Amino acid sequence: MAQAPKPIASPVPEAWYPSMAALMLVFGLVFTASFFIYEATSSRKNRSIAKELTTGALASVFLGFGSLFLLLATGVYV
Repeated sequence: MAQAPKPIASPVPEAWYPSMAALMLVFGLVFTASFFIYEATSSRKNRSIAKELTTGALASVFLGFGSLFLLLATGVYV
């Protein structure tokens, strides 16, 4: 006899969605601000492509997951 399939469940409890959204969005905005400040205050000769890519990637990841958890917290299941 075949067993009934298990329902799909989130690895993160639903009660954590608002907190995760706020935390990740704050971190993403901090990295974004850091990126803009770095670009505005450093000269063209002193810029590091590794620092720019790292900061931009971290900002992108945190803002992306923060947006996802914000949508999940408001009931928009994506």
